Amino acid sequence: MLTNPVLISIIVMSVLCLLRFNILLAILVSALVAGLMSGAGIVDTTNTLISGMKGNLETSLSYILLGALAAAIANTNLTAILINGVSKMLSDKRTYFALTIAGIACFSQNLIPVHIAFIPILIPPLLPLMNRLKIDRRAVAVALTFGLKAPYVSLSVGFGLIFHGILQKEMKNNGINVEISDISSVMWIGGVSMLIGLILAIFIFYAKRREYAHTEIENDELKQAQMAKMLTMSKKEWAVLAGAVVAFGVQIYTESMPLGALIGLLAMILLGGIEYKKIDDIMDSGFAMMAFIAFIMLVAAGFGAVLRESGGINELVSFASGLAGGKLGGAILMLVIGLLITMGIGSSFGTIPIIAAIYVPLSLSLGFSTPAIILLIGIAAALGDAGSPASDSTLGPTSGLNADGQHNHIYDTCVPTFLFFNIPLIIGGVIGAMIL
Repeated sequence: MLTNPVLISIIVMSVLCLLRFNILLAILVSALVAGLMSGAGIVDTTNTLISGMKGNLETSLSYILLGALAAAIANTNLTAILINGVSKMLSDKRTYFALTIAGIACFSQNLIPVHIAFIPILIPPLLPLMNRLKIDRRAVAVALTFGLKAPYVSLSVGFGLIFHGILQKEMKNNGINVEISDISSVMWIGGVSMLIGLILAIFIFYAKRREYAHTEIENDELKQAQMAKMLTMSKKEWAVLAGAVVAFGVQIYTESMPLGALIGLLAMILLGGIEYKKIDDIMDSGFAMMAFIAFIMLVAAGFGAVLRESGGINELVSFASGLAGGKLGGAILMLVIGLLITMGIGSSFGTIPIIAAIYVPLSLSLGFSTPAIILLIGIAAALGDAGSPASDSTLGPTSGLNADGQHNHIYDTCVPTFLFFNIPLIIGGVIGAMIL
């Protein structure tokens, strides 16, 4: 077992990621390690890696086009106008501030899929209001991460359609055919588990008032907020908003995120939301925003293909089955391993191709049903995205909340999100897998 190519390569990948080695290079190196240890030559391993990358082509295209949508929205005053409206709605309502932020973050995954791009625009102008209300920013960090994760974990809409689509493809690659509806019918358990963590954080653990120092950035943000009050919805803002709605509607109807994003972009162009001469700039901005994540998706799919071809999965499954000692132990083991892998990679989407190659045969050997296997793989992949220092689900909230230098990435974002989301997800995943 100590020479198992799958085990060794995953350990190598996790160690490299924890050492802050470039994630893309860490996955590539680990794939080569798996191939070489299995006896395949470096050329054959590379060919298998490249061939396997095609499994996430749709996902990567989705990320690039969604990045362009986000760039188009950021190129207008739409977000500033929305911020002004949110500020009015939130003033003097301290108890529900974090819940409202969580709701807005959810929209960034489904309704207007801009992912973390909204945070540096929305959160810094609200810091003066948070300071005045003495809101503990850890509660807001938890709320933001909830909005960035829970929708794609539980709903087959927006980024959730991408996440569930990867899960569907990788299960098929490993011998189990399921529909998107099958996935959404069980993954709501993950969303409910995270909701419980959110409520505990906001209403119990971080409900007390917390003092923050007055800084010069507040004056700047207040000036920007005053300027935002003078902004109105012009033809350009309405056109961009219409394009976002079209993108949402098309992807719901066709269950295709790339098609929805493409038609949404075309609608923005035709309606005047994106000036013709600025199309290249918008696409370049979208590519810069999402390209790295897109390539991680591609390489992760190739890594999964190398693991399947290495021949070490059956040996690892047999060992893990004996170590698990039954379904309960197996469920806990798989979720903890998923937590460690995702903590290293920092991406739930990139984790699925890696763990599905092992978890599908392991789950079958332990007697889990198909719904239980869906839940175990989905939650195992989602675990660790919250709490990982390298995840955009934690880096995004910190980028906004630390605009004045008073929010620590590890202790104010990573630790709270790790505790309040990963623990409920493990509990919910184990209970759900045993019942289903």
